[in-house]
Amino acid sequence: MIGNAASQDAAEINRRFYDALWADTYLIQPERFNTWPLVCELNASCPRRLEIGPGLRPRLPLTGTHFIEISRAALSRLIQHGGIAAQANAEALPFPDATFDLIMAMDIIEHVDDDEVVFRELARVLRPGGTLVMSSPLHPDSWTGFDDVVGHLRRYDPEDLLARLARHGLTLERSAIYGMQPRSQMLSRMGAWWLTRRREQAMRWYNRVFMPLGLFFASRLRLVPGMIDTTRVDEVLLVCRRQHGPGPAGH
Repeated sequence: MIGNAASQDAAEINRRFYDALWADTYLIQPERFNTWPLVCELNASCPRRLEIGPGLRPRLPLTGTHFIEISRAALSRLIQHGGIAAQANAEALPFPDATFDLIMAMDIIEHVDDDEVVFRELARVLRPGGTLVMSSPLHPDSWTGFDDVVGHLRRYDPEDLLARLARHGLTLERSAIYGMQPRSQMLSRMGAWWLTRRREQAMRWYNRVFMPLGLFFASRLRLVPGMIDTTRVDEVLLVCRRQHGPGPAGH
């Protein structure tokens, strides 16, 4: 499903939103997120790493990791903390084929105009046998004004999401419930109202209050083989493996 934001240029919408979000905040170290145990498990065998669009909330170790960002406000601080960061977008990754052992793409694919191009790029720069960790919002009928404000262009039907991965040579291995979007429709509407009409105050509250609380109360990731039961699940985290053999579809 595509919301009202689809009528505008997606890249510009996202750049404005995230430049504002990161302009007056601080970098949170990856160890504070509930993805860290998974990252530690994977990192041992994945020396070549890429994270796409982390802002100031990276999940991969900062030192030695390549980062791609559209937000100028985030780039310099990622570099200051040891990251190898460049301004680019997910539709045109500036790397040769099969460069990386591990790629993180958290809350990315729902923001781009042509997600098939992004899936193709992710598969292209991931080596055969490499791991992709990604997250995405689910269920088109769960669309709210909050999705519009943060620049989402779609939510995914779970079966359609798996089909898109398969078309590009990516096989799901594990999954887990993920995400911090408000479950309540009323809270989502309130968040959308504040972000639309009182953005500066909303960003301040998010960065200084709601984000720290979200980290404190975040549940441990409960990864299971294959796809979780997605009934009433707002967002899913997927751990996928790049298949050996011919290149991804369209490559």
